[in-house]
Amino acid sequence: MSFNSFGHSFRFTTWGESHGPAIGVVVDGCPPGLPLAEADIQPFLDRRRPGQSRFTTQRQEPDQVEILSGTYEGVTTGTPISLLIRNLDQRSRDYAEVAASYRPGHADWAYDAKYGLRDPRGGGRSSARETACRVAAGAVARKVLGESIRISGYLVEMGGDAIDRANLDLAEVANNPFFCPDREAANRWERLLESARKAGSSLGAIVEVVADGVPAGWGAPVYMKLDSQLAAAMMGINAVKGVEIGAGFAAARLRGEENADRMRPGAEGEGPRFLSNHAGGTAGGISTGQPIVVRLALKPTSSILTPVETITRSGEATEIVTKGRHDPCVGIRAAPVAEAMMALVLADAMLMHRSQTGRG
Repeated sequence: MSFNSFGHSFRFTTWGESHGPAIGVVVDGCPPGLPLAEADIQPFLDRRRPGQSRFTTQRQEPDQVEILSGTYEGVTTGTPISLLIRNLDQRSRDYAEVAASYRPGHADWAYDAKYGLRDPRGGGRSSARETACRVAAGAVARKVLGESIRISGYLVEMGGDAIDRANLDLAEVANNPFFCPDREAANRWERLLESARKAGSSLGAIVEVVADGVPAGWGAPVYMKLDSQLAAAMMGINAVKGVEIGAGFAAARLRGEENADRMRPGAEGEGPRFLSNHAGGTAGGISTGQPIVVRLALKPTSSILTPVETITRSGEATEIVTKGRHDPCVGIRAAPVAEAMMALVLADAMLMHRSQTGRG
């Protein structure tokens, strides 16, 4: 079993490699009767698409999605939805040196150790190119969730420089190339990333993704906790090395009375009114009706022009410089991917909740 699928009632399977003719995803479990066309998916792929600024890889991929199955006359049929994205701008010659030596920080050695072979062209299956498939599947998941659930992803830190929460404005995210909700931080990050890029290096980042409008009751105790599914989804994104739900690690530095999300009576017919959200919208693995808040830490891009020590496939000591077109901060384009994974987990939780309780 190769484990290229994720989800339960709402499940998706991705396929393809960075330098193959195409990549794609099959979405299974989507209810019938939902309006779905390429135009519903394309805007999300456009947000993730490479080559849109000097701060991302200059690989020029249009990422035009094609729906091959699962719809009829513009609505979903309940059968598997197959989505295709063609690769049009591969430069496999950039990876000639990589074929002979392992890139530290990449999956080169791990893939070789597991399979006895690997595809060195852009990392093959381990490439972040695969995340376009998740973004396409996430667009379908948003159709399942409906417009009442709003998902927003943005960068809150780059290269150790964090935003000022007092300046957080989601309208600013579309006004800069960093998915940054703080205008002043975006200006600083431009200089910070330009300096790293010119030095042949890269930066890490922290992405925050929030889902508003999620009703209480989604998720299940013990082995299907909503937060554990979210953590697994986010950890499955390339370069992610840590995930926080709500206050996350900061909760370990609080006292019990500080960490408790105190409750007061809500409006008639509604649930409680919470005075804080340290739990990040879950309790006991079940949604509380508060915003779902997840943060993910992404390591600096491993493909850099600074020489680093490594070994060849035959075990000889050498150094390697990774040529080609790479993101100087992989966290920038991770925001749309994190949004997609949030949508995919929530759509799955929604359908499982409905099947168990009969309620939406």
